[in-house]
Amino acid sequence: MTTIYDVARRAGVSAATVSRVLNGRASVDPELAARVRQAAEDLDYRPNAVARSLRRSRTSLWAVIISDIGNPFFTSMVRGVEDVAQEAGFSVVLCNGDEDPEKEARYVAAALAERMAGVIISSSGRPALISRLVQAGIPVVAIDRQPRGVDVDTVLVDNIHGAEQATTHLVGSGYRRIACITGPRRISTAMQRLRGYQKALTASGRSRDDDLIRYADFREEGGYRAMASLLETDEPPDAVFAANNLMTVGAVECLVDNGVEVPDRFGIVGFDDIPWADLVRPSLSTVAQPTYDLGRTAASLLVERIADPAKAPSTVVLRTELRVRESSAPSAGQPSDADDSPRRRSSTTG
Repeated sequence: MTTIYDVARRAGVSAATVSRVLNGRASVDPELAARVRQAAEDLDYRPNAVARSLRRSRTSLWAVIISDIGNPFFTSMVRGVEDVAQEAGFSVVLCNGDEDPEKEARYVAAALAERMAGVIISSSGRPALISRLVQAGIPVVAIDRQPRGVDVDTVLVDNIHGAEQATTHLVGSGYRRIACITGPRRISTAMQRLRGYQKALTASGRSRDDDLIRYADFREEGGYRAMASLLETDEPPDAVFAANNLMTVGAVECLVDNGVEVPDRFGIVGFDDIPWADLVRPSLSTVAQPTYDLGRTAASLLVERIADPAKAPSTVVLRTELRVRESSAPSAGQPSDADDSPRRRSSTTG
């Protein structure tokens, strides 16, 4: 059977463009539209009438359910989603799951009740919510986080590789006791970034020390508390890999409050770039994600899923980039014995 992708290849356009032309949208260049119609005629393409009828009974809205609207990571990602949605004739409703499974469940229920044309979701860790959407026939794309036990289109970054790069960089910079502040165990990104950290330690001949691992909440306050806990151990770390941007901010705040100088006495690398990472002093080393491309890719997959509900689900994994700045620089002042370790202490003013 000829598919929308066969028509797209024949016409030299995207599946989204084919969908817009065949659904009578006026936003396509006339020359492109003519090529699409000719390709469909040449291939004797016949859209699935049942699927088209079902799609037309829905709204032209997408629900984009993100896990934390306060996290700047999602700003650029949602822009990427919206740009593709507008091109395809859809509008976006932004929903803040707030890392709260109950709140996320209410948004899923609303998407079902309103017969949303599609849903893009960064889940807080409940695969049953995504299953409800799939079972109701609503097109779904998972973004940023890998849902367990649900076979849907998914867009991720290579979290393991990014975390491994960050930790390997800290090892190469001469730091000896490298800690990890990661997120909740139920969330795939947290566990993947932890695995990358552990993989780097093993590759460098370092032993894994569970005392150097803290599970936090992907929030600034959680990063602060986790860093404070690490500084209070008998053998405090001299560097940390923080598994998201907000926890990185919290960890840095804790170090500043306790008079621990970065990078002279402590190194830090965070996951997710921060818009002002170059402006603070010391500037922050980070693992940057292609956030806008994440959004665009997820939206493109959703357009394709709406156009062809029967196609096999796909997973796209995008690469990260380590951006080395001052916070992880090799330090001539690395402590030579345990007495000089960056223990927690009261801050002083002069």
